[in-house]
Amino acid sequence: MAPTPPTDAELDVLIRARLASLGIDLDQLPPGTATDPETGSPGRDSVLASLRSFVRGTVGTLAAYQLPAPPGTDPETAKALSQQPAPMLYPSISTEWRTA
Repeated sequence: MAPTPPTDAELDVLIRARLASLGIDLDQLPPGTATDPETGSPGRDSVLASLRSFVRGTVGTLAAYQLPAPPGTDPETAKALSQQPAPMLYPSISTEWRTA
């Protein structure tokens, strides 16, 4: 049985939480879908709609992504390279997430 896709409200919570963890507050954008004529900032609702579309379109492809290994690389080495953690601004906080 296939999992139930998330609702718009569930995706909004996920998106807002992820952006908040990066220090981005969507409430700073103008409300609605209209672009602010003075600053050119998109409306909050149009940003959320765009991000929901992005998340829905990339869930399967991002999970399957692996870095290509240089030509001639041993397959076991290539597998290890594709499992390397992503670069982080503060890598010390990720030590709890990794297993030894």
